[in-house]
Amino acid sequence: MEDLGLAAWSPEPIRTERLVLREPEARDRAAFIELLASPEVNTYLGGPRPRDELERETPEVPEPRPGSFVVDLDGAMIGQVLLRRATGHRRPAAVGKADLGYLFLPRAWGFGYAAEACAAALDWFHGVLPGEPVVLTTQTANVRSMRLAAKLGFTEVERFEAWAAEQWLGMWSPVTPSL
Repeated sequence: MEDLGLAAWSPEPIRTERLVLREPEARDRAAFIELLASPEVNTYLGGPRPRDELERETPEVPEPRPGSFVVDLDGAMIGQVLLRRATGHRRPAAVGKADLGYLFLPRAWGFGYAAEACAAALDWFHGVLPGEPVVLTTQTANVRSMRLAAKLGFTEVERFEAWAAEQWLGMWSPVTPSL
């Protein structure tokens, strides 16, 4: 995956009703490790990484990366939203498009935070790269992710087999008002 190219980085923090989307800070290190080591978070992503490995490899101040937002609730990281170019995607329909990804700590599940944060990131994306579509891939077995994709307005492009599971590829196209 590559950064978004023409989109200036880093933007001002994005504020929603309950959340702030911002760059990573030193205080987020433990949450990043928790996200990547969590069996629940990584159920549909190939499994968790070993915590001791993450402790060794994760820098004290997580590196800011274009298209990567920390999702902050009341001053604490609860997740991450990513928008990156899908240059090496397995599906031709997705190649070169922006790809939406997200990870949230299990304690933040079920409150609508993912929908709120992803919608804000998509609004930001539409503002800096108007008219560009965004893709999202998830396992069809990931019911929560499938519901979120529908709620955000992604429509199915195709289903395919990868990593021994059925995958779903959806696309979001911003609505541009006609003049």
